[in-house]
Amino acid sequence: MEKKSQHVEPKQEEKEEPQASICGYDSLHRLLHDNLSPHLYQEVSRVLSGYNCGKAVEAIGLPESATGLSSQHGFDFLGFRFNAEKELLREPRVVRVGLIQNSIALPTTAHFVDQKKAIFEKLKPIIDAAGSSGVNILCLQEAWMMPFAFCTREKRWCEFAEPVDGESTQFLRSFALKYNMVIISPILERDINHGEVMWNTAVVIGNHGNIIGKHRKNHIPRVGDFNESTYYMEGNTGHPVFETAFGKIAINICYGRHHPLNWLAFGLNGAEIVFNPSATVGELSEPMWSIEARNAAIANSYFVASINRVGTETFPNPFTSGDGKPAHADFGHFYGSSYVSAPDASCTPSLSRHRDGLLITDMDLNLCRQVKDKWGFRMTSRYELYAETLAHYVKPDFEPQVISDPLLHKKSS
Repeated sequence: MEKKSQHVEPKQEEKEEPQASICGYDSLHRLLHDNLSPHLYQEVSRVLSGYNCGKAVEAIGLPESATGLSSQHGFDFLGFRFNAEKELLREPRVVRVGLIQNSIALPTTAHFVDQKKAIFEKLKPIIDAAGSSGVNILCLQEAWMMPFAFCTREKRWCEFAEPVDGESTQFLRSFALKYNMVIISPILERDINHGEVMWNTAVVIGNHGNIIGKHRKNHIPRVGDFNESTYYMEGNTGHPVFETAFGKIAINICYGRHHPLNWLAFGLNGAEIVFNPSATVGELSEPMWSIEARNAAIANSYFVASINRVGTETFPNPFTSGDGKPAHADFGHFYGSSYVSAPDASCTPSLSRHRDGLLITDMDLNLCRQVKDKWGFRMTSRYELYAETLAHYVKPDFEPQVISDPLLHKKSS
């Protein structure tokens, strides 16, 4: 028997860190659900989260084997379904996607070998829960195999870098084989064939345990603490779409979500699901978090799966941001809140802001074409005009197309 979707309360010994909750609630959805009447909550959710095929996004049953793991290990566990209209010429194309958000397992002062091993051990039961739930495609958070140390600007953290077929990939290949599951593994990559330079890379592991390919982060932030160019620069893999047994997928890593043309390029290459593994903190980006990925899903007629890590990671040596603030030893609170957006403007509730979590989402990929047919964004776009503007813009002698009022600068008599 399957049980209804549920979330698991934190263990008694867990202490909530500052900024972790919203007025004591795991997420905005839970705050609204517990404080509004059912009718008001329904209307608020309709506006905030949209309707899928004319009704709220459905919660799905989750197997007892997986809910047992979430209870035992204390991670948030939610499941939802996006439907599509029934078609006469195509069968439904339902794919089950899993997203994992997590905090690090040991303090950043622990031995690096122990830190990585502890993260592996921490993720095992969450990956097992995904596998036993029948997840087809699983995505982990940005640089999941290490603390997010990139903004400390200390070179010692480069030791966590590994080749595409390195330790993290080998660890995940066994799960891909065991559960017939595609796994997206964002790592700090060391490129052995090109002078051991590093990249922020997502490795795509096939459901047979093979490596399908990789994508390197296109856009590197230089915002506050998040100035990551000490470790890696802009990627060189373009906008690849990986055709898997379960659909065509792409990975828009973290900061790339702020660039609309980055989203567009994955769509032009045929993506049906775009994953956005991230590491971002509340003070910097939380008002953007619920908007950008959802807008990308709407504008490009594909699903977007957004993952953000949780917790506050404190480092041994204070660092500065170049923004005038005093030196500090952490970036702030990684607020989790992983969620999935659909091309019809609907989205799931999010996972917790402060707890490890697994979000499972069934999505009928037929919805992508149905939304394209309804709205006609691809048909009504003017790519030739955009291409012409961009071709001019990248030239040194570019001048903006601005028509000024001839009376604007005329002196009055």
